[in-house]
Amino acid sequence: MKNAILAINPGTTTTRCALFEWSNGTLSVIAEATLDHDETQMARFQTIPEQLHFRARCVAQFLSDIPVPIRLVACAGRGGMLTPVPAGVIRVDRDLVNFALYSPLHQHASNLGAPLADAIAHAHGVPAFVVDPVSVDQFSDVARISGVPELPRFSFGHALNIRACGRRLAADLNKPFGDLRAVVAHLGAGFSIAALDGGRIVDNTNRMEASPFTPERSGGVPPLALIDLCYSGRFTKDDLKKKLYGNGGLQALLGTKDVRRVEAMIAEGDSNAALVFEAMIYQIAKAIGAMSSVLNFDLDGIILTGGLANSSRVRDMLQAKVGRIANLVPYPGSDECLALAEGAARVLSGQEIPMSWAQLAPSQRAAQ
Repeated sequence: MKNAILAINPGTTTTRCALFEWSNGTLSVIAEATLDHDETQMARFQTIPEQLHFRARCVAQFLSDIPVPIRLVACAGRGGMLTPVPAGVIRVDRDLVNFALYSPLHQHASNLGAPLADAIAHAHGVPAFVVDPVSVDQFSDVARISGVPELPRFSFGHALNIRACGRRLAADLNKPFGDLRAVVAHLGAGFSIAALDGGRIVDNTNRMEASPFTPERSGGVPPLALIDLCYSGRFTKDDLKKKLYGNGGLQALLGTKDVRRVEAMIAEGDSNAALVFEAMIYQIAKAIGAMSSVLNFDLDGIILTGGLANSSRVRDMLQAKVGRIANLVPYPGSDECLALAEGAARVLSGQEIPMSWAQLAPSQRAAQ
């Protein structure tokens, strides 16, 4: 019977599950699947918390279909939109489940990660964890200051994949993660360009502050013009949120979120598509340069990760723009389930002590 760790990563219409054998301190895949949920069926749920029991049944079915005997030893779920927390592993308890379901900072399917992990773990009598939520905040005081006292800067990015890729680069360089200095560009549906100093995310572009525009997000936009739009009477609050987050970026400019389609348009001679694509790379390069300056341009490397890192056009164009700063290291894709399982494995092996949500008073949930 194999000792196994289950990782759960819920998305809008999918629940990504992966089961890893944990043996002699190493992880190997037993089974993984993307559980697709029909949009019509999901539309029947009025709120994200209402999806919990349905998705839990789907995950339980995934486990029951495993063809080899397993003994579950831990579950790890995506952290969701929590309040600012330190980096690392957090043990899931009832307080965390309730917060993720009913008090998150933003409504998103990833908020179901902790409740799903808790539900499956409870059924098997094993611990549940979340690892490096998007709200991991390790900013220094100087990084928090904006020009408006009521609007301090804060961290909100793809911390799970950023830190996992940082660990990967550190291992490749035979260097302790705690000594790593690198810029990580997570390039997926959303972008996070982050500075890792001593393994800590000391600054990042946030998903909407100064971030480049992405396949579906507007990124940073001129604030005065945005204020004018807010008071123009042409849009509701929800309309504008969707315009910035979900229907912005390539979707707004070219009518598609698929970068492969944009590259095909360029190959067919579409000059506007070529210009928009160049503008996206231009903004990514500017953000990488900005984060490199945070580290005084003293880097172990610039990591390119996320789906766009699969594109040779993206890699080549960024190499031409920022390759002089440091070596570009592509880790294409985003293996977040593996990163979740690795976090749980660090706890099980005694390499990391998990934090308790119940013991983290709000004032203590900021960066440590």
